[in-house]
Amino acid sequence: MSQPRELSLKANLNSLSLGNTKSTRKKKTRRQRRESPQPFPPVRPKEEHNEKIQPTTSIPLPIEDLSQMSSSIRLLVCSIGNPAPYTNTLHSAGHLALSALRSGLQYPNFSKSGAHGNGLISHGSELTLWQSNSLMNISGACVSQAWRRFQAESSGEETKLVVVHDELELGLGDVKVRDGGASAKGHNGLKNIKKCMSGTRYTRIGVGIGRPESREPDVVARYVLRKMNGVERAKIEGAWLRVEEELRKIQEGL
Repeated sequence: MSQPRELSLKANLNSLSLGNTKSTRKKKTRRQRRESPQPFPPVRPKEEHNEKIQPTTSIPLPIEDLSQMSSSIRLLVCSIGNPAPYTNTLHSAGHLALSALRSGLQYPNFSKSGAHGNGLISHGSELTLWQSNSLMNISGACVSQAWRRFQAESSGEETKLVVVHDELELGLGDVKVRDGGASAKGHNGLKNIKKCMSGTRYTRIGVGIGRPESREPDVVARYVLRKMNGVERAKIEGAWLRVEEELRKIQEGL
């Protein structure tokens, strides 16, 4: 009677061992799945940007109208004085200052021009210099002729007339600018210009020669017609720098 029990017990044990074996296998299988590396998802290639780069549109800069741009004024710069034998006198200080200006600017030498009132002329890059070749007291007609010729040759440029002269009321070598219509104060050369060029607007630049203590006409006449000494000449020639400075201001419309 004992054998059947043993057989049934063995059978139960076998069934348990088989069941355990199956469950163990299932556990191992699940554990292996968890521990085995999972495959990465396929890497999708990045989408290429097919957008075309739009070229930048350049904005044109405004161009100034050259016709409206201010241009410098062309000047005729005239000096009045006396010819030889009075070229080295105080009364011819305007000529001396203008000659120093020509030299300082390295303009061409003066040459006589019949078309410009028989005066001496030097055409520079920015200025035209002109010296009267007549006596001071009758220089107006020559200045007027030179001015008319200069305007005719200007080809539509804006022009101005400037007269450089000696000035008793200024210290030696000093420079002062006045309107051409201002009082001549006894200066016969300026009086003659006013007579011959009535209504013409121009600018005066006086170069100082000092004055004698006496205001008697004879004393003043002897003073302005005497020859300059070395110191006086050097100061009057040195005034050309101030003259040039004032001419630049006039040229720029200041």
